[in-house]
Amino acid sequence: MTDKPPTDPDAKSLESTVESTVEPSKTAVSDDSSALGAPSRAIRPHGLDGGRILAAAAARVAIDNNGQQVMILDVSGQSAEFDFFVLATGTSRRQLHAISEQIDDELEKNLGDRRLGIEGYDESRWIVLDYGSVVIHLFDDETRDYYDLESLWADGKSIPLAELGLDSGKE
Repeated sequence: MTDKPPTDPDAKSLESTVESTVEPSKTAVSDDSSALGAPSRAIRPHGLDGGRILAAAAARVAIDNNGQQVMILDVSGQSAEFDFFVLATGTSRRQLHAISEQIDDELEKNLGDRRLGIEGYDESRWIVLDYGSVVIHLFDDETRDYYDLESLWADGKSIPLAELGLDSGKE
């Protein structure tokens, strides 16, 4: 046997990976990305209050754009991935797109948050905007009734819009 270190070029990177795992205090991450390069999904990056502000802003935009049945569900007790759902129903593809784009503008440009993902925009029956701790669900009538997220997440707490200074007038 020999005491020489392995000549494998990957051996050094494996050692550093093991060292950073064993001694995380010596490793500093300079941005909000995970080791895999994806945006961080750290639990409550904005805290519950910050997530609540984002959810209220998204709900306000939906209301301002004539969204119907707008509601906010606090699911922080049921999920470690996200804290709030914002649900709204639109009456047309064009309206759902407008609400989606306005929410993006408000949360990204005015509140400085970054959308992590979007699904369903092309089909426009159920558009999902993922902001990490806040997930926004924009539905057409039929799809909202079919999936019934309010019942699926019934353990979540519905936050009265009036408590956030919002009035939908359409509930």
